Amino acid sequence: MPEQGDIVLIPIPCTDLSSQKRRPVVVISNDTYNRNTADVIVVALTSNPEPVNYSFAITSSDLEKGGLNRPSRIRVDKIYALSQSIVVKTFGRVNATTLDRIRQTLQDLVEKKS
Repeated sequence: MPEQGDIVLIPIPCTDLSSQKRRPVVVISNDTYNRNTADVIVVALTSNPEPVNYSFAITSSDLEKGGLNRPSRIRVDKIYALSQSIVVKTFGRVNATTLDRIRQTLQDLVEKKS
């Protein structure tokens, strides 16, 4: 069972739903949710270094466990609810500071703006 903060490899559908590619994602759903449902809520992790709104850069130093092949960006604007059964493997876990940053960036995304 994936845990909150885990970096897992998962087949992600392309936006036009014509195909899928294996992509890394960060589990943001809490462990109680993960234990009690067949799904997991995740945000995208990309190696594309270009800054976009509602994203931030991370490196292996932002991980509690595992490592990244290259600096990456967490994209909280790319949120997926997926079946835990399609997780291919777990290869890391972000640290508590990075999880807090995900929460804050997600809150900024959904906050009411005038």
